[in-house]
Amino acid sequence: MAIFLNETSKVIVQGMTGSEGQKHTTRMLASGTTIVGGVNPRKAGTAVDFDVDGTTTSVPVFGTVADAVATTGADVSVIFVPPAFTKDAVIEAIDAGVPLVVIITEGVPVDDTAVFYNYAASKGVRLVGPNCPGLISPGRSNVGIIPANIAGAGPIGLVSKSGTLTYQMMYELREFGFSTAIGIGGDPIIGTTHIDALEAFEADPETKVIVMIGEIGGDAEERAAAFIAEHVTKPVVGYVAGFTAPEGKTMGHAGAIVSGSSGTAEAKKVALEAAGVKVGKTPSETAALARDLLGG
Repeated sequence: MAIFLNETSKVIVQGMTGSEGQKHTTRMLASGTTIVGGVNPRKAGTAVDFDVDGTTTSVPVFGTVADAVATTGADVSVIFVPPAFTKDAVIEAIDAGVPLVVIITEGVPVDDTAVFYNYAASKGVRLVGPNCPGLISPGRSNVGIIPANIAGAGPIGLVSKSGTLTYQMMYELREFGFSTAIGIGGDPIIGTTHIDALEAFEADPETKVIVMIGEIGGDAEERAAAFIAEHVTKPVVGYVAGFTAPEGKTMGHAGAIVSGSSGTAEAKKVALEAAGVKVGKTPSETAALARDLLGG
C-alpha cells in the first residue's frame, strides 16, 4: 500500500519538453516511475529520448492530455509549465479525466488556483499543489522533484507544507523509510491538505507513524489537530516551521503570514499537543520523536 501513488500509476508530464520538465522526467524515470507520455501541442507525434542510468528511454509526446490518456491510460499528470499557463494545463488535465494532478509550478496567481481548485472539486479530481515538490512512494513511484535516493520504503507517512523540510525529514528518518511522503505546498489555496493526507495515512495499513510538518500562517494545522483528535488513531508527530518568525512578516510561502496571535507556531503547537501529537521544536527533535515511536 501507499497513498495516492503506487507502482501501477501511469504518469504523463505536461511540460516534459521544457528544460525543467526534461530534467525532472529523467529523475522520475530513474526512480522507477512509469512515465507513459508528455504533452506539447507543438511537438505532438514526436518523442523525447532520456538517458536513464546509461539506458535510453523514449517517451512519446502527445498534442493534448486527452490524447495521452486515450492512448496510454494515464491516471496521473504532473505539471511543469510556467505560472501563466498553469490554470489552462490543470483544467485540460481535469477535462481529460485524470484523477490525480500534481502541480509543481510556483508563483501561480491565487485567482487562477481558486478557479482550478473549485473545478477539480466539482469533478472529483485530486490536486496536489501548486508550489509543491510532489509526492513519492519509495520504490514504487515518484512524481515531482523529491529526491528518490534519500530514503526507501517503510512505515512512516509524511505530509509537509515545506519542500525542503520534506527532504530533511526523509533523510533524518531514512533508516525506517516511508510509505508515502507528500509535499502539499504552502500557497494560500492548495489542493490536497494535511487533513486529506492524514485521513489516507490512517486508512493505509502500511503506515504505522505519521509525521506532519506545518508552518506559521493560516489555521490549517489547527484544523488538522481537530481532525486528529476525532479521527486518527495512529501516533502522529509534528513540527511547525517559524517559531522565530516576527509577527506580520511573510516567511517564504505566500500562506505563511502571522496576524496577531492567529497562526503562530506556538498556537499551532498547543493545538496539536492538545490532540495528542508530539511536537518537536526543531526538525531533528521531531525526527527523534518519530524514531522513539518506531523503537529506534
